[in-house]
Amino acid sequence: MRIVYLDNAASSWPKPPGVKEAMMEAIDAYAANPGRGGHALAMKASKTVFRARMQVARLFGIKNPNDLFFYLNATQALNQAIKGFVQKGDHVVTSSIEHNSVRRPLEYLRRTKQVEITYVEPREDGLFYAEDFAAAIRPDTRLVVVSHASNLTGLILPIKEIGAAAKERGAVFLVDASQTAGILPIDVEAMNIDMLAFPGHKGLYGPQGTGGLYVRHDLDLEPLIHGGTGSQSEAVDQPSARPDRFESGTVNTVGLAGLLAGVTFVMEKGVAQIHAHEWALTKKAILSLRELAGVEVYGPGVEVERVGVVSFNIAGVDASEVSFILDQQYGIATRAGYHCTPLGHRTAGTEARGAVRASFGIFNTEEDVELLVQAVDEIGAAFRV
Repeated sequence: MRIVYLDNAASSWPKPPGVKEAMMEAIDAYAANPGRGGHALAMKASKTVFRARMQVARLFGIKNPNDLFFYLNATQALNQAIKGFVQKGDHVVTSSIEHNSVRRPLEYLRRTKQVEITYVEPREDGLFYAEDFAAAIRPDTRLVVVSHASNLTGLILPIKEIGAAAKERGAVFLVDASQTAGILPIDVEAMNIDMLAFPGHKGLYGPQGTGGLYVRHDLDLEPLIHGGTGSQSEAVDQPSARPDRFESGTVNTVGLAGLLAGVTFVMEKGVAQIHAHEWALTKKAILSLRELAGVEVYGPGVEVERVGVVSFNIAGVDASEVSFILDQQYGIATRAGYHCTPLGHRTAGTEARGAVRASFGIFNTEEDVELLVQAVDEIGAAFRV
């Protein structure tokens, strides 16, 4: 049975062929420790890491690649950004659709450092507006942090305008690009982004275990991890130079070789073309699923552009059971449950039951959408008997 992979919001698959090839070459030809030696293999490893940093910086409009730090995923990057910047008694503004990678660090700081949090809600039309974030910013607001797009409904937030509001009021703006890096255009300066967290294993088509954080050059954070950096080893304190200050320990050279290949693929394909492809599939899925009896689709309609995420439920059928049947009987990989965003489910009105999520990537086709719709129709009919 052919696998129809519709879980790209969690991890993109398949990967471009160049990703595997780059990782195999790293393993076979130069799997030495980057930045920890002057021999030829260590230098080659260092060059690969540097090239990956340069390519990601180019994609996001980052002028100095050294302002970009590599982590294992966006979750680590978000924890570094939030916990390394927010101080005791600060106020933070965020949205009501955040992933737990934003919510849990913030709630931890609420418990341990008396940080106040304002969760901005969407309006009656289901959309978020920059004016509402601006109204929530107070004189003591230190940070505004939002997801660029919801991992539940695909809703895109107006980050450029939110960033401008934060900048005007003296707050730092952090964006979680987990659902948009490599899929929507991102320019950190043009969009007023002070910090940007991103995964390598989703829209950038790199392997799992890769991701990173951009931090504006004049913005300092307290490092969460201290240790060996291969530089200023004689010093007791963590070095001040970037990126070493935020990259203690050996980085994932093999993974970053794959990430370099993935980002290169994205740049060659073009972010606009990738989004256009995913949006076409998304519109087809929304329109087709909404025609089925007993199927409820969440999020904006096709009149509002979103990323390639479609969440739905079949009346009277548990979401996990639907996803299980799709996998076992139809070979269609989706994800059911709460998608690590109970806030998002509460906002969508699905906190009591969760939802089935189908998410598209550049390698999906119209046939994949048709197979999904046919399967959902058959499952719904079987349970209505």
